[in-house]
This record gives sequence, C-alpha cells and structure tokens, in this order.
Amino acid sequence: MDRTVKTRFGEVCGAAVDGVMAFKGIPFAAPPFGAGRLRPPRPVEPWRGVRDATAFGAAPPTLPLPPEVAALIPDAGVLPGEDCLNLNIWTPEVGAAGLPVMVWITGGFFEFGFGASYDGRRFARDGVVCVTFNYRAGAEGFLDLGDESANLGLLDQVAALEWVRDNIAAFGGDPGNVTVFGESAGAMSIGTLLAMPRAEGLFRRAILQSGAAHAVTPTAAARRIAHDLAGRLGVPATREAIAAAPVERLLQAQEELKADLEADRGRWGPEVAAGGLPWQPSVDGVVVPDRPIDRITAGAGAGIDLIVGTNVDEGRVALVVPGAVDRTPTEAVAAVATTFGLPADAAVAAYRTAHPGGGNGELLAALQTDGFWRVPALRLADAHAGAPAGTYMCEFAWPSPAFGGLLGACHGLEIPFVFDTLDPSFRPVLGPALGEDPPQQLADAMHGAWVAFATSGDPRWPRYDLARRATMRFDTAGDVVDDPRAVERELWERALL
Repeated sequence: MDRTVKTRFGEVCGAAVDGVMAFKGIPFAAPPFGAGRLRPPRPVEPWRGVRDATAFGAAPPTLPLPPEVAALIPDAGVLPGEDCLNLNIWTPEVGAAGLPVMVWITGGFFEFGFGASYDGRRFARDGVVCVTFNYRAGAEGFLDLGDESANLGLLDQVAALEWVRDNIAAFGGDPGNVTVFGESAGAMSIGTLLAMPRAEGLFRRAILQSGAAHAVTPTAAARRIAHDLAGRLGVPATREAIAAAPVERLLQAQEELKADLEADRGRWGPEVAAGGLPWQPSVDGVVVPDRPIDRITAGAGAGIDLIVGTNVDEGRVALVVPGAVDRTPTEAVAAVATTFGLPADAAVAAYRTAHPGGGNGELLAALQTDGFWRVPALRLADAHAGAPAGTYMCEFAWPSPAFGGLLGACHGLEIPFVFDTLDPSFRPVLGPALGEDPPQQLADAMHGAWVAFATSGDPRWPRYDLARRATMRFDTAGDVVDDPRAVERELWERALL
C-alpha cells in the first residue's frame, strides 16, 4: 500500500492501519501565532522532502476541560503548540479516485476541541475519505474587535475546506462531493457556514448533530465582550495589544469572563444568555453578514442536502454529571423558561404534563434540550424544507446506562455510533457513557446512514416537510416518527413566533 502522497505544498508519508491509510498532522495553514496571531489564516509554507504524517499534530491552546466534561472525554494525547492548524485524513486507498469525502468539525462550546479526538478509519473502511481538523477556539478564534479579527475560527474552517478542495483528490477523494458533519459547536459552525459567502461551493452536503443556525452573537454584544476581555488583561481593546498578551494570561481572562457570564446570564443579552457561549460566531457584517437562520430562510444553502439531528436528552449531561439533577429548585426551571422567551408558568405546567412524575432536574433538562438544541434544529429544518436540495430530520434516543441511567440520550452520546468506534480501544468521545455492551446494530444503522448520505444524498429515510415532519428515531429499533413531541413544539411556536 502506497504511503506517500504529493500535496500542493509537499509530500507526506502516512501509515497503514486496519487496512486503510491514515495521514495525520498535515498543516493546512501557517501557525496562527507571532505575526499571525488574531489574524485570518495564512497559507502554509511549502516544504522540501517528505513530511512525516504518522502522528497527530499540535492542538490549539485551550484551558483544561471542566471536570464533568473531562470525565466523559478521554485525553486526545496531543500537546498544544503553535503549528496547530493541521488536519488528519483516513482514506481507503491512495490510488483510488472519486470517493465521497466527509469533513468532521469538532464541537467543544467554541472553547476547546481537537481533530485528534476522532478516528475516521471506519469511514475509510466503508469507502469514504474522512478528514478531521483543528480550528482556533475561545478568544483566539472568536474575539470581535471590529478590525477583521472576528470569526477567525470560522475562517480556519474555510481554510481547511479550501485545502480539501485543492488536495483531497490526491488521497482518492472527490472534491466535488464533500459532506461536512459536526456536533455541538461543530454543527453550529456548519449552520453558519451554510450562510457564509466565503464558504459557498466548498461542500455539497451537511449533517448537523446537536446544533443549528442560531448560535451567533450580535455585533454590539460581541464588541462589549471584547472590551471586557481587554479590561481583564489591562490592555487597550485592540488586536495588537491583546495579541501581545501571553497565551496563558489570555486563557485565564477568558475563563474569568465565562465564570461571570455563568453568574449573570443576562450580562450580554439573550443570544449569549441562552447558551452561555461568549465565544460563538458574531455577526460582523463581513464574514457573517447576518444571522445565519435568516439568510437560510431567505434561500442561502438551498442547494445543500441537509440532515439535522438532536438527542432526546441533550441537556441532562450538564446536570447529571456534576450531581445537580436532584438539587434543582422550581425557580430554576422557571428562570430558564424566561431566558428562552417562554411564559414561565405556562412552560413549567406544559413540561410537567409532558413529563409526568419528573422532578425539577428532569424538567430543566427537557427545557434546555428543547430551547438550545431541538427548537433551533426544527427551525433550521423548516427553513430548508422548501429548498430544491433534500432536508432530513433525525433524533438519537438510545439511553446511556451510566449514572444509573440518568444520562439518557445525552449531548454527544451519538458520536461513537456515527464513527462506529464503540470499542474502547478507539478511546471514543463519550466512551465512558457507553456501558459494557453498547448496541453495535445501532452503530451500523447510524454510520451506514451517514455513509449513504455522503455518497448519494439519501440517508434511507423519508424527507422532512412541514406537513408530516418525518423524523428518523435512532434507537436499538430504528423507526420513522412523524412530528415527535408535537405538544412542546407547538408551545414554543405559540410563544416565540
């Protein structure tokens, strides 16, 4: 099996693994530090000779994971470093041609996440060229100072997709048949890319897992966040001044700012309060011209085939893992309803009816699941349903046995099933929540549907439309459900439309 591939920037040598080829740590842009810090990604410098691509490259600098997250995400085993804008490729065969390409965009609250945490070899086994990559997160990637510093993390994503367009044929992939797929912040990124002029033509299909097209910060709020960060650093709110701050100090200030937001969710307005994401993309008028959902409603992304999916119990992980699910007062449920714009009394009553016998923690998790994940996903599917390209809806419903079964089908749990990496040897994200005997047939179904969609645009279940709202429900016995949990959906529509 040939292990050397010539890219536009130089040759790389990969390694054979389980019958496929893996190429790791390939730079797609110059290091975003020194003169490049807090600036758009720059082209990588060509290299001479053959570059070793058998080990993952450096990761972007981030803070340690919160304990409740670290408990479920195994260490990727990569160290932070300046040359962090790199990607990884798994391909069935270097000499192949015209294979579908799937590019994974990692999640992590726009604060952390590494391409090295995900193993694409099962996609390569099934005839797909799979790509994962890093992008700048936190203030390094999403600080908006109003001077072309905004949305650098999104521009990193565009740079990676441009690299794929220009080089993936050498790895057997078809640059005209690229599917982007991602989870959480990765899916929110894709929802934004669908509406970004800079990303037009870089992918043909998209799969959004637990993320949609609403997670953006208005310009004024984004600038206030930037000035707040500068004040914590004790420097002027300019790119030059903040770029001169040590990475460790910037990360510390970023963490302080996030802690203050958690203590006062209304600090920077409802768009930031709802998700608690100070570093999400911002509407800067250039990279992100307007709210992505508004542009999609107006026709952006109409030619892109789309799968939009959520998990039934997205919000439980944030309550169950730290042990807060049994310590949730009724007032907290009402406060979250108000944050999302719902009438508190009506919302609490409706969710008590929908979840008979459920405690306040369960109601709070259900509200957060709908408000931050499911309702935005439905609105994206609704906006895209009339487009010429296909729209498909799904939900993941297999409950984790961890924490006495309290986690349910929590946020991120579908990832090992999508990648077909249930075996502990893969050290999958959310692996500790899978239990001792996760259902392989469910991984076969989800992974197979993703491969089918990337290949042909058809995941093998009915299209979504406003009349039927057909939704593929992934559990041990997968089936199509029409308009699941319509009562809650209608509550949100009455309150917010």
